[in-house]
Amino acid sequence: MSRKVLVVDDEAAIRRLLVAVLARGGFEAIEAANGREALAALAGGGAEAIGAAILDLRLPDLDGMELIPRVTAAGVAVLVLSAQLDAQEKVAALDLGAEDYVTKPFDGDELLARLRVLLRRYGRSAGARLHFADIAIDREAHRVEVAGVQVALTPREFALLERLVEGGGRILTHRALLESVWGPAHGEDLDYLRVAIRALRRKIEDDPARPRRILNEPGIGYRLASDAANEAT
Repeated sequence: MSRKVLVVDDEAAIRRLLVAVLARGGFEAIEAANGREALAALAGGGAEAIGAAILDLRLPDLDGMELIPRVTAAGVAVLVLSAQLDAQEKVAALDLGAEDYVTKPFDGDELLARLRVLLRRYGRSAGARLHFADIAIDREAHRVEVAGVQVALTPREFALLERLVEGGGRILTHRALLESVWGPAHGEDLDYLRVAIRALRRKIEDDPARPRRILNEPGIGYRLASDAANEAT
């Protein structure tokens, strides 16, 4: 589990507070006062060492929503930290690849707990490979292939598909998926799961409107089809 966290906030006082909170939790903070500094930190060879980014959406140069997919594309999980985050913005941030969010003012212990859960979820297990139907996952390389074609996933999407593959075609309940991928505090946050499933289907289904790999069991949960050619929702 990486102990380096990218802190992106234009308020120096907030950055100082986050640095202190992270240090108390045993993490090393890399500071960025704006979006361009954040991208420079990722491009400067540090992306592989950074486990997560704490990202304020209100930045002076780049829209935080624009920055989320650019950070996740580097393989770094995003925890959004912002004031006055309404429900629509929360869903939009999650849809763009953010893993979780905390609103200002925040509790340091809660933030550390969410960060630890997030990093544990996306820690790579050396040499571990999973297969089910035509889906192959290489945990070490953080690589996914569907029908022999490599697919780029966000850390959240990767973790969700990993859990479904581990299920081996069994139905996994909404709560089980939410608590496994998002953490115990999110067992009732069904919108999180729906957004992530929709995004995942767009990437691995031939026709996302008629999914044949990720099947919905209404009112219960989701499962993977053992034979995508013969099954439908």
